Amino acid sequence: MKLGLGAKHEAFRQEVRSFLADAMTDDLKQAGAGMTSVYSDYETTLKWHKKLHAQGWVAPGWPVEHGGTGWDIVERYIWQSECAAAETPSLSPMGVGMCGPVLIGHGNQEQKDYFLPRILSGDDWWCQGYSEPGSGSDLASLQMAAVEDGDDFICNGTKIWTTHAQHANWIFCLVRTDNSDIPQRGITFLLIDMTTPGITVDPIVMLTGEHIQNQIFFEDARVPKKNAVGKIGDGWTVAKYLLQFERGNAYAPKLHGHLNKVRTMAATESGRDGSALISNPEFRAKLDQAEIDITAIEFTEHRVLSELSQGGAPGAASSMLKTRGTEMSNRITELAVEAMHHYIAPFQPHMTSPGGPVLEAPAVSANETAIGPDYGTTVMPKYLNDRAGPIYAGSNEIQRNIMAKAVLGL
Repeated sequence: MKLGLGAKHEAFRQEVRSFLADAMTDDLKQAGAGMTSVYSDYETTLKWHKKLHAQGWVAPGWPVEHGGTGWDIVERYIWQSECAAAETPSLSPMGVGMCGPVLIGHGNQEQKDYFLPRILSGDDWWCQGYSEPGSGSDLASLQMAAVEDGDDFICNGTKIWTTHAQHANWIFCLVRTDNSDIPQRGITFLLIDMTTPGITVDPIVMLTGEHIQNQIFFEDARVPKKNAVGKIGDGWTVAKYLLQFERGNAYAPKLHGHLNKVRTMAATESGRDGSALISNPEFRAKLDQAEIDITAIEFTEHRVLSELSQGGAPGAASSMLKTRGTEMSNRITELAVEAMHHYIAPFQPHMTSPGGPVLEAPAVSANETAIGPDYGTTVMPKYLNDRAGPIYAGSNEIQRNIMAKAVLGL
């Protein structure tokens, strides 16, 4: 049995490596290596987005007729793996990864013709309006109201934990247009221009000082009915379709990359006995078990990519991948903390590339260096940020309920 790449795919991998070698400028390399969040900052993300758009590679998962690459399952996985190895900055998932697939699957022709090219080019920057102060994983309890008024909706309410809303010019929102039935009915999927009068964005600053998330207030914001995606009142169907793409991201390539970095740390850093940590049988066993578990995730992702390549949707597998992927990422950050031991203590976010500005971060002088090895500055911030993974996009407890119902019939 031959498990290596064939000539076609090996040539594609070399093409990808050549592109990344040219496209990854020093500032992008620094930003990618210094990431502590699942997001890059807005300026870095947009720069990387524009480069990929110019290459025609910004939306590998889209159909060719809408601007996709036409890559097969192996080529898409090679792309993800090589990006992980090169530590490229992340793209914002809100437009290309979420709103775009929803419009392709549920939007009308006018919406596709207008929004899809602007998502591809980066001219429209999207944020997601799902969670509310009283509605997170129990999303069907959302209360943001949209009352019909002629050809418009009048929107009142609030959305919270809205990533990069301070930069977005559009938001896709779940709003309540009817209260007369069960909570899942009467919800509408609505596209809202962020410059609409009556919209206010307030920052939510993390304990680490980063401004990534926001709360948005809607006060008598008038939105055209033509901006509803799918049928009015049937937004829950659209939302479930979107969440499959949000939860079904490819985790394995980045997990492999993060684990390899931990192996490098363990080979460099000393344990309590003064020898390299990698020589500790107990720690090495943790690394090996993590490798096995990531490979299991990888094989599941291959099956999902195969389904997507045939026009299908991730289905319940997206919940499985979200659960296992985020929990595996948590475990790797724990191994990184163990590998770096006392070097994790200094708080130096100004030496990293978080997903947004760090308010009141100290200025970095030209001759300033990090405390400890450079590769250790992201370990503790990444560990802390990663704790959110099992909560966002629907908590992992909710995902297990979905799997129990959809797969086991419980």
